[in-house]
Amino acid sequence: MAILNRDGVNLYYEVHGDKGPVILLTHGYSATSQMWAGQVEPLSKDHRLVIWDMRGHGQSDSPEDPGLYSEPATVADMAALLDKVGAKTAIVGGLSLGGYMSLAFHRAHPERVEALLIIDTGPGYKNDEARAGWNRTSLRTAERYETEGLALLSAGSAERRTATHRSAKGLALAARGMLTQRDAGVITSLPDIKVPSIVVVGSDDTPFIAASDYMAAKIPGCRKAVIDAAGHAANIDPPEGFNGAILTFLRSLKKL
Repeated sequence: MAILNRDGVNLYYEVHGDKGPVILLTHGYSATSQMWAGQVEPLSKDHRLVIWDMRGHGQSDSPEDPGLYSEPATVADMAALLDKVGAKTAIVGGLSLGGYMSLAFHRAHPERVEALLIIDTGPGYKNDEARAGWNRTSLRTAERYETEGLALLSAGSAERRTATHRSAKGLALAARGMLTQRDAGVITSLPDIKVPSIVVVGSDDTPFIAASDYMAAKIPGCRKAVIDAAGHAANIDPPEGFNGAILTFLRSLKKL
């Protein structure tokens, strides 16, 4: 267990492995770093794997100020984590919101990204009306956590059902400030990505299949992997197919 204090907010993180390039993995909304349990052993053999809990999630702090939850704050947290572990660059990736934040991190710090792992993720919206619809759903999610509490997790996908959080209020604040989107900056940045990238999606993750196809087409040279019999948590159900796809991609980086 390790803690990074960034401007008074304590962020929980773990480092697994002691050799090789750094991989920074970010969990999805209302999940935690523990969603990557099935990846720790295979990915840490030849890499230093960094997993963490975003603010408002898991064992990290849930500050009271709504202004402390945002895409820029999350990107800054990711940069601070890399600084903390002494990594100038890393292979950066995540699932769902974590994948979106990984794309946002590349947009802000392309010089620090060696490769991208984008898992069951959407890149945002060019259309203002579509983005507004996403934001309305995100705000309804915040309201449900405020009224129903952490019991709401039991109805989620695998990475949520197994998550342990300190505070439903933290998840509500994260939904309002981090899950909502402000502009089209991430989706319009896709053609500018110059690092090796892979888009991974579960075959049964219907809401994210079209988004995955879009990203794979827009990111130059992007690979795509569809994990059979997997839903939104493609790394959990089943882990074997997911781990095989990621390890194959990571081995390809060594040949570049």
